[in-house]
Amino acid sequence: MPIQRLNHAVLHVRDVSKAVAFYTDVLGFRVTAEMSGRAAFLQAAGSTNDHDLGLFAMGPQAAESPAGRTAVGLYHLAWEVDTLGELRNTRAKLVEHGALVGESDHGTTKALYARDVDGIEFEVCWLVPADQLTDELRAFTGSKPLDLDAEIAGYGADRRGGVGVSVPASS
Repeated sequence: MPIQRLNHAVLHVRDVSKAVAFYTDVLGFRVTAEMSGRAAFLQAAGSTNDHDLGLFAMGPQAAESPAGRTAVGLYHLAWEVDTLGELRNTRAKLVEHGALVGESDHGTTKALYARDVDGIEFEVCWLVPADQLTDELRAFTGSKPLDLDAEIAGYGADRRGGVGVSVPASS
């Protein structure tokens, strides 16, 4: 039984209402269910899933996660946007909220890195469409600074990303 995709992620947070405000205001998620400040379930704007993100309250005493520093654990989650224009808009929202911590061009993926109100890191990315993938892009396994304006000039702000990669190509 091969896995097809990630259905949802669950995060433990200090304060569910603060986390909900961040994910709805910054990334455009919408709340599908809440449980008296103890938990919330959110759906991404373009999703038909019943929820893509679950948030569970730990309380203000919760410690920072040592994952990646002194313990094994998840590094980050990555959410994909359809267009470079959406990636540009997301960058503006992340900057506005003081959440943006990095930007990288990984060749086949153009990525923003940010931290939520609890310091949990996540990525928002745009994938180069399959028909635009070159051997050079595929061979690049590193990271270089993202020049989003140049990427938009090259691919266009409205070109749908990931087509033939993570999004089926239309027949």
